[in-house]
Amino acid sequence: MNADPRVRVAAANLRDLGGPTVADGRRVRAGRLFRSGHLADLSPEERATVDGLGLRTIVDLRRPAEAQARPTPDLDGTEVVALSVSSDDNEFAVAANSMVDPSADPQGIDYVAAYFRDLAVDRVDRYRPVLRVVIDPDRHPVLFHCTAGKDRTGVVASILLRLLGASDDDVAADYLLSNEVRRPMIETLEVDHRRRIADHLGVDEADVPDDRMATSQALLWCHVDYLEALFAGIDERYGSWTTFVADGLGLGDDQLSTFRSAVLS
Repeated sequence: MNADPRVRVAAANLRDLGGPTVADGRRVRAGRLFRSGHLADLSPEERATVDGLGLRTIVDLRRPAEAQARPTPDLDGTEVVALSVSSDDNEFAVAANSMVDPSADPQGIDYVAAYFRDLAVDRVDRYRPVLRVVIDPDRHPVLFHCTAGKDRTGVVASILLRLLGASDDDVAADYLLSNEVRRPMIETLEVDHRRRIADHLGVDEADVPDDRMATSQALLWCHVDYLEALFAGIDERYGSWTTFVADGLGLGDDQLSTFRSAVLS
């Protein structure tokens, strides 16, 4: 996966959004918009790569406790803007607890997809300030990240690519790329989840019920169902993408034109 030129630091799921051709024939410029997971465990070589991006802004989408546990390193000339987009009792946390709680019904892909569907109603106020920062050319190059760099980060990346006019296929491809970049880590975590579930249920690892592992897979992997649920929820709440951008995100034509001019070539 390191062969993909968009991937700069695979261990951090750090990559460039540049590359896709958008509806008007222009391309998303490289070196302007970056997405990633947390940056707390960078090796010296990886840190040098991040330093070389020349970042002006890092937007941290994590909850305060997450940021405290894995703090973002200080980078010369880079401002870190903390804008948490989730609460401690979010659906991912509930599903994670149900995975190991013998008294709880395990939750799978449909449960997590409902979280994405409800973003446009329940959490758009959290994403609105994020998008306002990230589309500002004076903030570029900008990197936005959560912990794994797949779901909260994936929502922001997907909205950005749509704002730029990328196709649904390109939006989905960017979202699902996290599965390939993070595959070794995901497979290791699946083994750990199986072990934890077995311990909590008091069974052998070979006897862990399939529905418990389905919860693990719903949490660890990006599923296109989540992206489809996100945009379906936007359409249901606002009636159209255009109305969502104007009324949900509060972005005007001048802001969007300035953003596109800065990022498209």
